[in-house]
Amino acid sequence: MPGSQHEERTEPVLDVSEPAVVQELTHSTAAAEPAAHGIQVSVAIVEPDAPTRDRLVGLLSAGVTPFGSIEELAARLTGTVPVVVVLGPSCANEDTLEIAERVMAQYPILEMILMVEELSTSMLQQALRAGVRDVLAFAGDAAALPAAVQRLAVLLDQMQRQAQLAGTISSAQSVVPGPVSEMGAVPTAPVGTDVPPGPMESVHGQVLTVFSPKGGSGKSVIATALATALAQRSDKPVCLVDADLQFGDVAVMLKLIPHHTIVDAVAALDRLDAPLLNSLLVTHEESGLKVLPAPLEPAFADQVGATEMVAIIELLRSFCSYVIVDTPSYFNDVVLGLVETSDKVLLVSGLDIPNVKNVKIGLQTLRLLNTPMEKLLLILNRANSKVKLDIGEVERTLQMKADVLVPSDVVVPQSVNKGEPVVIFAPKSSVSKAIFSLAEMFLPQEANKKRFLGRSE
Repeated sequence: MPGSQHEERTEPVLDVSEPAVVQELTHSTAAAEPAAHGIQVSVAIVEPDAPTRDRLVGLLSAGVTPFGSIEELAARLTGTVPVVVVLGPSCANEDTLEIAERVMAQYPILEMILMVEELSTSMLQQALRAGVRDVLAFAGDAAALPAAVQRLAVLLDQMQRQAQLAGTISSAQSVVPGPVSEMGAVPTAPVGTDVPPGPMESVHGQVLTVFSPKGGSGKSVIATALATALAQRSDKPVCLVDADLQFGDVAVMLKLIPHHTIVDAVAALDRLDAPLLNSLLVTHEESGLKVLPAPLEPAFADQVGATEMVAIIELLRSFCSYVIVDTPSYFNDVVLGLVETSDKVLLVSGLDIPNVKNVKIGLQTLRLLNTPMEKLLLILNRANSKVKLDIGEVERTLQMKADVLVPSDVVVPQSVNKGEPVVIFAPKSSVSKAIFSLAEMFLPQEANKKRFLGRSE
């Protein structure tokens, strides 16, 4: 029973009758405080290397069950009690993550944390696509793991309670079927957010869609950096929406582990309000930017149509001062809906012939659709590249003057590989200065008088 002493066992078993209590998990150095009540969640550690496994066990307190392989864990799961699984650094490989993905699909009330020797965007992306909730550096802060375990335990507990209250499961069961989505049950009230339920301050924010009809133009880098720059200066929420529904990379570029994606917002659309939508957003801690990530798998893209996308954007602008939307590099019904509802469309072009050719075709398409030209802004990326077309020639070809020139700089790929927006990674770089200038075009005059965080006077 909860709070009782655990009997010694000859083999590890995750049993619903004796789950670990989250209050027991809090390491003495952990910043997170234990919950006021015992949360019925078991904790397992999977690590083939015995010394490493012992180190992980040592980071957590009583009630942790160790396993030498993920197959061993899967054989012991009952599916009747929520489980937080910590995957050790030896599990940071494609084969193990594929098995982990299958295990999580079979047991909806199971969440995983992956420990890695070194954080990298490629491993972060693999973990995200497998459904892992958090990725931590093994040699990092000792308090990070207990805090992450506690966060997931609280999340699992709240999901169970909300599902039971909603009548989606009986009190005798622990399995949470939830709606059809890749992330499990959508909360019926805000979870993990500081915004209380109920009405939120109403605004009518600007919607800025960043689009390029050519892949590799730097569109996502510009969208992410612009959203971060605006979040640094706005006293109201700023949201970045990843509308590249098949292959969106915004979460990876910001080194975020999303608990929910836009698919969950669509699944809850019939009851979606501002507080619930806000609870589905993930926050970039350094800037305060809120993010609505793309689906983790391309197969889920079909669940989001133009009508659903526009409805979500309109709800976001009701409590966000700016909604920046990153898009795929082609026209579809979702992109056309975004163009129509946006206040401004930022058209990004590189200074090479394929880029300019595609942007010209894109402009012709927008003109045929009677898109007001005053809605469009032209951003020329990598404008100081040694191998480039003449800017004046590009403007004549496109029949449009460039509004912003973003120079080429080595700090851009460095910031992407680091998982940081360039305006935070290198705020004094020429690229960041161009992004700050772009952001100032949308800020009210009084905000323009204040300098951006990290900029020199």
